[in-house]
Amino acid sequence: MFQRIALAFSLSLMASTALAADGPLQIYVSKADQTLTVYDGDEVVATSKVSTGKPGHTTPSGIFSILEKRKYHESNLYSNAPMPFMQRLTWSGIALHEGKLPGYPASHGCVRLPNGFAKTLFSMTERGAHVIITDDPVAPKTIRHANLFTPRLPVDDGGLLSDVELRPSRVEAALKPVEVAMNAVPPRSGAETKLTIEEPPPLRILITRRTQRDIAFDVQRLLNKLGFEAGIPDGLLGTRTISAIRAFKEKNTIEKDGEILSKPFLAALYQQAGEDHPPMGQLMIRQKFSPLFSAPVDIKEPEKALGTHFIEATDVDRFKRTADWRGVTLEDHLTSSTQTRLGITIPADDPALFTAEAALSRIVIPDDVRARIETMLSEGSSITISDTGIGPETGDGTDFITVTREKPRA
Repeated sequence: MFQRIALAFSLSLMASTALAADGPLQIYVSKADQTLTVYDGDEVVATSKVSTGKPGHTTPSGIFSILEKRKYHESNLYSNAPMPFMQRLTWSGIALHEGKLPGYPASHGCVRLPNGFAKTLFSMTERGAHVIITDDPVAPKTIRHANLFTPRLPVDDGGLLSDVELRPSRVEAALKPVEVAMNAVPPRSGAETKLTIEEPPPLRILITRRTQRDIAFDVQRLLNKLGFEAGIPDGLLGTRTISAIRAFKEKNTIEKDGEILSKPFLAALYQQAGEDHPPMGQLMIRQKFSPLFSAPVDIKEPEKALGTHFIEATDVDRFKRTADWRGVTLEDHLTSSTQTRLGITIPADDPALFTAEAALSRIVIPDDVRARIETMLSEGSSITISDTGIGPETGDGTDFITVTREKPRA
């Protein structure tokens, strides 16, 4: 009886601490330890035992965020099973919720929380809070690097700092590009002028390798620039685009081969268009679960894997131009076929070498793209770095969901 009272008091105390937290909360679930830990920056504000997915219904590992919260919910997949204090992580059925904890993995993929703690955690979180699920436990650490974004004030006329071309997301290609309105900075008429800026919602930034669709989008843009009618850039290799590619190859005597977007073709196209070389990476941004814009970035030494890393901004002060970043590196084993498809010959198997800092050192972000992001940077903005791009769980009404793959154990 005394233990129950002590546990209830402890959970209440931790909840009150978290509710008074200054920064965004991060939730970490370890499947090996069957534990959940809530961090406010470097401080642990709550912990609990959990029950994750049983064999055949394993809880996926990766980077998630809370998409939806319901105090009472019934499963759409498993005979209307009750899921009190449900916090959804994917639209395919993975969530945090109250449930039985037998002391081992027993769910159909969700993360079960003990009675009482599920309610406590529900009161601590907001939609968009990140949930990191791993096998072995990990903990966020401070990350410092010159390539991390630094908050800055909007320009004096309230406009955007860049005319970088917007494009729809690869997933929601039908959505129109969205311009972001920035608050105007009052004119600097005197020393007593006070600046007040409404902080935008946190950004969700994904930096990954380019897909064929990203490359096709640029091909269409450059062909149109050179007078070959490739149609409206949409990243799709339709008949009009293919005809324009063939016309360019014929005019420039590029040998025909089995690959429509061959390396000789891309090299010649970029050179004639006055651009150095095809960029290897893509930066995508979402805000409030919707695509915002996308832009190419470069990746040095593309034959090396980047690894999978999650980094979140805290203590953002745009007047002082400072932000603290904390994050983790996640195990993400790439199959040989995936490595071949991505052109990777050196996998990120050594965590001592393939750190978040090492990945950041290899990413080249154009100045205009950086400036645009930094005027919108706010508390809780996050960066995911991954070799494998947008996964199938990322879609309408989600942040970037990155599902990782652990190395098979002997």
